[in-house]
Amino acid sequence: MVNWESGDNQLITRRALLLGIGQAGLFGVLLARLSYLQLINREEYEQLAEENRTNLALILPERGKIYDRHGVELAGTQQNFQVALIPEQTPDAQDSLRKLARVIDLSARRRQKLLQEIRRSADFVPVLVKENLSWEQFSQINFLLPHMPGVRPQVGKTRYYPMKERFAHVLGYVAHPDENESKNDPLYRFPGFRVGKSGLERQWDKELRGVAGKRRLEINADGRVQREIQREVPQAGASVHVTINRDWQELAWKAMGEQSGAVVMVDVWTGDVMVLLSKPGFDPNLFNVGIAQYDWDFLLYNERKPLVNKAISGLYAPGSTFKIIVALAALESGVIQPSDVVDCTGVFTYHDEEFRCWRKEGHGEVDMQRAIAESCDSYFYSIAAETGIDSIEAMAQRFGLGQATDLNIPGEKVGTVPGRRWKRTNHKARWLPGETVVTGIGQGYVLCTPLQLAMMVARVANGGWGVKSRLVHRVNDEMQKNPDMQRMDLDPFGLELVKTAMYDVVNEPWGTAYGSRFILSGRRMAGKTGTSQVRRISQEEHETGIVKNRELDWHLRDHAVFVAFAPVDVPRYAICVLVEHGGSGSGRAAPIARRILYRALRDDLRATKQKSGETVPSGSSS
Repeated sequence: MVNWESGDNQLITRRALLLGIGQAGLFGVLLARLSYLQLINREEYEQLAEENRTNLALILPERGKIYDRHGVELAGTQQNFQVALIPEQTPDAQDSLRKLARVIDLSARRRQKLLQEIRRSADFVPVLVKENLSWEQFSQINFLLPHMPGVRPQVGKTRYYPMKERFAHVLGYVAHPDENESKNDPLYRFPGFRVGKSGLERQWDKELRGVAGKRRLEINADGRVQREIQREVPQAGASVHVTINRDWQELAWKAMGEQSGAVVMVDVWTGDVMVLLSKPGFDPNLFNVGIAQYDWDFLLYNERKPLVNKAISGLYAPGSTFKIIVALAALESGVIQPSDVVDCTGVFTYHDEEFRCWRKEGHGEVDMQRAIAESCDSYFYSIAAETGIDSIEAMAQRFGLGQATDLNIPGEKVGTVPGRRWKRTNHKARWLPGETVVTGIGQGYVLCTPLQLAMMVARVANGGWGVKSRLVHRVNDEMQKNPDMQRMDLDPFGLELVKTAMYDVVNEPWGTAYGSRFILSGRRMAGKTGTSQVRRISQEEHETGIVKNRELDWHLRDHAVFVAFAPVDVPRYAICVLVEHGGSGSGRAAPIARRILYRALRDDLRATKQKSGETVPSGSSS
């Protein structure tokens, strides 16, 4: 007999067992999940919960200031008057924007973009309408607030350059980050954040921008701020101190007048740049505010190129200032003695080709000292041909030409010191003998920046020490070391001869810059004039008469160049003045250098004698 009751019990027991196992497994999974959430990943989920309750907001740091060598502020911050709109407090945002447009410049296109931004943002989040308002605009908006609900005037900070055009190329400017710039730093998404775009602002951007502060805010479910929980104060950017003297830079700006070009003055022993001027300039404050299309087009298409830092990026034929290099190369190679003379008739013939001196009737018999003082082209045609391009090229490179000066400012160009290898590489042709001749007077392929020419003269003035340029001497309290300089192993006799000839250029009646001489407590200036041709003068024009610079269009006139050092007995400063299309170096560039060097020596004398109560003499022009 079958025991049906026993089978049913076994079946029920098996089902209960399977159900119990399933329940136990499910409970085990739930327990493991709870353990994972509450024990293993407790900190992570606590953080997520905290982030749902709080919000982290950045506090924009104040950008570091830039000072001149005496602590005068060149770049700082000033109040930035702004106006914002809070959508939830504005019954009609379009109407509020239309009313604001009566006070500030808000185009229809800009108002449309603001309306789109308002629609995308939370109702309680202020939308920045415009910044960098004038005090008059800001006051008027405050006066009209009762008629513009939701409009909120506010005050921030913005970059400000008090010297405007005078330091534009040195300091550079700041502006909003481009879309393709790094977004790893959350500061890039901050509405008022600016980055350095050129000059020192770009080179030292990371140091100047500082470290952002933080605010931890408690928010509700709608995202509204309830209270501030924690605050970390932002760290202001570093202070950068440059070597430039603000007053001398200002004088250089005034001395240049309406002319276009560059002025560079350096300390011959430290390499500190005292003046670094490029003219015309631009107002860097325009870029911070947001430059208008009209202003941008004017800067971009102006024939005088105000956006280019001509002191370090302008490339010019050095003209007769290059004769310093040729003279030293000739002396070192031994092809000529200082007492050897060349008879200048006004024309030098070499390989059946004629090369003309700037003085049509010639200079007669001249030795090296006289040739430098009178800037005789025929003399330097002759010794350049005898010396050869290889020696000239090597001497130019020893003086830093054709190389970067490592000034640590963006945009510096290296120029060109031509030679055989250079021409094969760049022109796929051999070097021609006539090219050595024209190189002898600083024409042809040779190109230099005004900064390079100033450093060249500094190395002559200090007796052949390879001094290097420096623009920043301190960041906060950390001094920037002067670059090491080495002896250039030049013949002291040759250097002294060149320096004596440069003295004659300015202080002897036959010198080309005699009209720019001065005496200040026995201190004098030595220099070398140069005229840099920008057009080729044909044989026909030589025969019929060369067209005067003043009769040519501005862009066809010669560049005027002058390099100098002072004082002669104990050199301290070297200078290069280049006036674009200014004609002769003696007529346009030398008087500018005279004003700046005279002021520098006078200021030094005043500082030395201030304690003793002595007066500084006014100086003499003879």
